[in-house]
Amino acid sequence: MKFKLITGYLLCLYILGGCAVPTNKSSDKMKQDIGSQNPFYTESPLYMKFPQFDHITNEHYGPAFEKGMADHMAEIDAIAQQADSPTLENTIIAMEKSGALLDRVATVFFALTSANTNDEMEKIRSEMAPKLSAHSDQILLNGKLFQRVKSIYEQRFQLGLEAESQRLVEKYYNDFIRAGANLSDADKEALKKINGEMAVLQTTFSQNVLKEVNALAVVVDSKDDLDGLSDAAIEAAANEATSRKLEGKFVLTLRNTSGQPPMASLTNRALRERIHKTSLSRGSRGGDYDNRDALANVIKLRAERAQLMGYNNHAAYSLENQTAQTPNAVNERLSSLAPKAVANAEKEAADLQRMIIAEGGSFKLASWDWDFYTEKVRADRYNFDAAQLKPYLEMDNVLQNGVFFAATQLFGITFKERFDLPVYQEDVRVFEVFNEDGSVLALFLFDGYARSSKRGGAWMNAYVAQSKLKGTQPVIANHLNVTKPPEGEPTLMTFDEVITMFHEFGHALHGMFSDVNYPYFAGTSVPRDFVEYPSQVNEMWAVWPEVLKNYAVHHETGEAMPKELLEKVLATQKFNQGFATTEYLAASLLDQALHQLTPDQVPTGNEIIAFETDALKTAGVAMDVIPPRYRSTYFSHIIGGYSAGYYSYIWSEVLDADTVKWFKENGGLKRENGDHFRKTLLSRGGSDDALKIFKDFRGADPNIQPLLDRRGLN
Repeated sequence: MKFKLITGYLLCLYILGGCAVPTNKSSDKMKQDIGSQNPFYTESPLYMKFPQFDHITNEHYGPAFEKGMADHMAEIDAIAQQADSPTLENTIIAMEKSGALLDRVATVFFALTSANTNDEMEKIRSEMAPKLSAHSDQILLNGKLFQRVKSIYEQRFQLGLEAESQRLVEKYYNDFIRAGANLSDADKEALKKINGEMAVLQTTFSQNVLKEVNALAVVVDSKDDLDGLSDAAIEAAANEATSRKLEGKFVLTLRNTSGQPPMASLTNRALRERIHKTSLSRGSRGGDYDNRDALANVIKLRAERAQLMGYNNHAAYSLENQTAQTPNAVNERLSSLAPKAVANAEKEAADLQRMIIAEGGSFKLASWDWDFYTEKVRADRYNFDAAQLKPYLEMDNVLQNGVFFAATQLFGITFKERFDLPVYQEDVRVFEVFNEDGSVLALFLFDGYARSSKRGGAWMNAYVAQSKLKGTQPVIANHLNVTKPPEGEPTLMTFDEVITMFHEFGHALHGMFSDVNYPYFAGTSVPRDFVEYPSQVNEMWAVWPEVLKNYAVHHETGEAMPKELLEKVLATQKFNQGFATTEYLAASLLDQALHQLTPDQVPTGNEIIAFETDALKTAGVAMDVIPPRYRSTYFSHIIGGYSAGYYSYIWSEVLDADTVKWFKENGGLKRENGDHFRKTLLSRGGSDDALKIFKDFRGADPNIQPLLDRRGLN
């Protein structure tokens, strides 16, 4: 079992979600039956080790976690205590193979706790957080085990190892060092205490985010107040109200971001204001879901851990393992973009204010007006209404004739839907993926719809990672949060949702094309500021003419999207980029501001909001009309795997924009281009240095100019 996954489980704890339908059976006889029939205790017998979702119940998780940790620890002790001299095979590779049961249960558990939650699963998650933290510490702070790893590391150049094996040795050694293996016994005990407390707090934070986003859904009494929304959106709001026993009313659910989709369409300004202020208040309203104290304590504990490990702050500790390497490098990149982004945003705000005045409005532009008047300016400037696109963007058509079509054209892979494999929720679909020669590449799950039990946003995860060592092929999932239409209605997407679908499938390709020996390096096991790069590249095919004309057809008539409408889509690519860049940079700069603090500088919970305000002013991105994409009290990214890492999207976009330029210069959607991208980059996972992999593909260092051109920042 790869050690990256042990700590990775803890990173997953911030992801909100759930699992199978719970049962209430609790007798001793039932517990014995669960133990003997627990589907995690043996490898899944299904095709390609596909999870047995139809056999898994909540009662299976606790026993499987406990047994998995016990079995894993026995394996680790045997490795550490063996009399034979340490070798790659009997130590490093033995650890790669260890922990199979724990790997199985944790992979499924944390994948499903992001997709379909319930109270029982949340209870299990809270119980397991400190136990998994302690389990990880018990391994990575094992002195005898570390000495074996260190011995191999010191001899690595004399052992004649091939490149991937040598990198594996170096990564394992680095993981032990970064986990505190060189600390004194007293400091190790202090570190264990910090890790345990953080695991609990991070879980509490993430659970509060999900509970509050559901609890704060906005209730509307009159249909008249929903003027501007489509009939389908109004019906969906009515259905949501009915599901909450609020018949005759309408409920607008919240997304995880600061901005909320209905604000682009609602003509009722007072309702827009109510939605927006409700969204921004999350985590700081007082009451059961207030996250200010939890956040402050997590930030302080991270800073204390960093100093215990010899770093100035958590950002320095976290970034050392990324391509950016230092806080200064991140600060310079973000600060170089911020003034240009804000200048563009101020021009856009002036345009919106002029539109307000032109329509007879006497009020000053506010943050809850931005999306609404942006659409008006877009329509005026380009004679274009984003709503015109939706009839041409039916979800299944976008998936199969857009996303899959582009992958077939570029890489030669094909897809066949399967109905014989069990799924964890009725809307989930499964596809078998084939190479051009007919050989099986992977299984792909698509989970497209939003639901109250599913965390917000969009993401990819691997249920089974590719590995030659273990003889496994990838089982990969994509998740979106598209609003499910009423029964019998087509699922019509926004253009932003289409881009998201292409983006997430870029992650899926990274996972499916993985061709490495060791699980440690499989698929998206790359630095956090590199992982978004392939997914951002895949977005380009959404507007590639050959692809777009294949999927953008009217859901009723089958007619292609008119050429003039497509031209308007392309013409607006740089529109509103000042806003988009500023709200993103504000969140990224806030992340860095929090994580570049020393322990004594961390604000208390009551001071968090004031600190946020001051940090944005200091960074030069404080605009009342543009709040950060996430405020700190519901910023789930930085509680999980993106702590001091939210800058990754813009960092990766430098590589992405440069790669898009390469594709265009080399003929675009051509098989030879896809084969080159797959061979030199997508198949290699984390088996080599990330920037070296990029150079192997691109033939040159990354160039920032294409990014500046794309975002209108030049």
